[in-house]
Amino acid sequence: MEIARISTAVASTALVVGYAVGSGRWVTTGDAWYRSLEQPPWQPPSAVFGIIWPYNFAALIAAGIAVALSGSAAARTVWLVGLALSVAAALAWARLFFVGHSLWPAAIALIAAAVLTAPIVVAAWNTRTWAGAILLPYNVWVALAASVPVGYALRN
Repeated sequence: MEIARISTAVASTALVVGYAVGSGRWVTTGDAWYRSLEQPPWQPPSAVFGIIWPYNFAALIAAGIAVALSGSAAARTVWLVGLALSVAAALAWARLFFVGHSLWPAAIALIAAAVLTAPIVVAAWNTRTWAGAILLPYNVWVALAASVPVGYALRN
């Protein structure tokens, strides 16, 4: 197996692990500031997060490995660049929202993350249909989640 494919698989997995660790570090829903906010009515219940995020992270790792091992050089590049930018935007959202309490900048960051997930879904789908298909729930989740901080910003 060529080094570029192995490197892509390792880099992709490291990005997802960094995403999980980084978001876990900054997302704190128990503090007084967060509890004081008026929630948008479409805010998902807390239990949903414990179900969807392990799935999302596993799907990102699996799809990343599929693209790394089977994708063209272009697909691997789109995957890694798209994933890195999407993860950076999602982590920016977590930091801006939960640490900085900057509602509008956080909303913009999560909208950017949602937009940036589209190329990775396409790269995965074009490489292995199943790899793109397992990312559809993640893509939908991030798109819907992007509306939640907008709701917070409008209400608070």
